[in-house]
Amino acid sequence: MYNIAVVGATGLVGNTMLKLLAEKQIPIKQLTLFSSARSAGKEVLFRDDPFIVEELTEEKTAGPFDYVLMSAGGGTSHHFSPLFEQHGAVVIDNSSAWRMDPEISLVVPEVNPPSLSRGIIANPNCSTIQSVGPLNILSEAFGLKRVAYTTYQSVSGSGQKGIEDLKRGERGEEPVNYPHPIYNNVLPHIDVFQEDGYTKEEVKMIQETRKILNLPDLPVTATCVRVPVSSAHAVAINVTLDKETSVQEIQDLFEQNPHVILEDDPKQNLYPMPVNAFGKEGIFVGRIRKDDSLPNTYHLWTVSDNILKGAALNAVQILELLINRKEK
Repeated sequence: MYNIAVVGATGLVGNTMLKLLAEKQIPIKQLTLFSSARSAGKEVLFRDDPFIVEELTEEKTAGPFDYVLMSAGGGTSHHFSPLFEQHGAVVIDNSSAWRMDPEISLVVPEVNPPSLSRGIIANPNCSTIQSVGPLNILSEAFGLKRVAYTTYQSVSGSGQKGIEDLKRGERGEEPVNYPHPIYNNVLPHIDVFQEDGYTKEEVKMIQETRKILNLPDLPVTATCVRVPVSSAHAVAINVTLDKETSVQEIQDLFEQNPHVILEDDPKQNLYPMPVNAFGKEGIFVGRIRKDDSLPNTYHLWTVSDNILKGAALNAVQILELLINRKEK
């Protein structure tokens, strides 16, 4: 049994983490819920028992905690995660604060287990998670030479405030979170623009893909787009392989792999869609076809629930992996 804390327990991802901890019957001795001062004092149900959410302070990081699921902003994680770590906890962090730190493992459990050189483990970007799973399968079989992403990211990727902006647009109101209306619109803009014209979200996907796949020199590019969909992200992947293969061979690989779900029968209008991926734990892959404009190049289309596999589920799967290691 373990002492576990959830930071950001009242947020969209934190709340989903709690549901998964209950569903997956994680052995919890004591559960502590933290939030900002604004949300402190709220009551949250876990396994039908009420828990009062506490304000996170430096003193409270002493715990003692075995594991901390951190679903707060990068600034909060930068400040508090090392304090939890100093007191002996392992922190699984969902922000971008630690992802590119060379001492910190950036983990998708089915791709790259954590090294635990530090007591902080980073959860990747939601769109990266659903992309590197299929890419790792291809990399192991054929090798990778180049990857190009175009994402179609739902408003829940911005948390509750993104969902509210979509609802505001439906009511004919002006946006509060986004710089332009998202309702009936598409924004080629996620996070802040960098000097080279890429957004921070695009840079995250590029750098995280290289780190997770342990391919530091892999050519990767990305365009990240916000779309007026409530939940589940889609990513179009154009990938050039080292070795020759075929659409059928790629489909067979995915069909045999437990970490992805193949939905690829265009004649029956079968392909992954956000409306079907919402609330499901898998990474769905389809629209696999050869790109004749480049040698050994293929198109893939992946869809996944960004709050589940793209955030909360991936963190809980890391926790399960660590617990299983400890109990062997």
